[in-house]
Amino acid sequence: LTSLGIEKLYTHQAEAIDSIRRGENVVVVTSTASGKTLCYNIPVIESLMSNPSCKSLYIFPTKALAQDQLKNLNTITSGIFGEGVVAHTYDGDTPQHRRKRVRMSSSILLTNPDMLHYSILPNHIKWAHFFGNLKYIVIDEIHIYKGVFGSNTAQVIRRLNRIANYYGSTPQYICCSATISNPIELAEKLTCQKMKLINN
Repeated sequence: LTSLGIEKLYTHQAEAIDSIRRGENVVVVTSTASGKTLCYNIPVIESLMSNPSCKSLYIFPTKALAQDQLKNLNTITSGIFGEGVVAHTYDGDTPQHRRKRVRMSSSILLTNPDMLHYSILPNHIKWAHFFGNLKYIVIDEIHIYKGVFGSNTAQVIRRLNRIANYYGSTPQYICCSATISNPIELAEKLTCQKMKLINN
């Protein structure tokens, strides 16, 4: 973090990281460009430092957001792990010949609800190792999950929970959003988990 010019955390970042370390599911709701990404990247990276077999799933509503976050994530992890932590996107643009390698080698997988529904969850047997070691599920931009898209995504997340449990993991949720009026209600309906709100 120091090498990136970050010497102090904002209060919402510190509170989120402390809550996640205690095992709580959190929803972070602060203004745009307030550093919400660090709220989940820091705990995820910490978990990998203590247990390299940990897996994390990042869900973004669009492929473009996932690609942007992959660049940021690689900037942080390359300075810590070198090639030791592998983060990949897995979406409709991922070539077929690369998909097995992504599935087998990813410590952090960045994807979207459609890819979860059409490719990952129906083939969960191939993802058994990933689901069995799944520690964190990050859902960014949750304010986008409303209406029909939101209700469909909520059903996909229910399937995701069942499959993770089937393989012996109970992942912790970290949700982030721009400022909205009902973050707890939305995050809890989306994930079926009790959430802690962090909005200061």
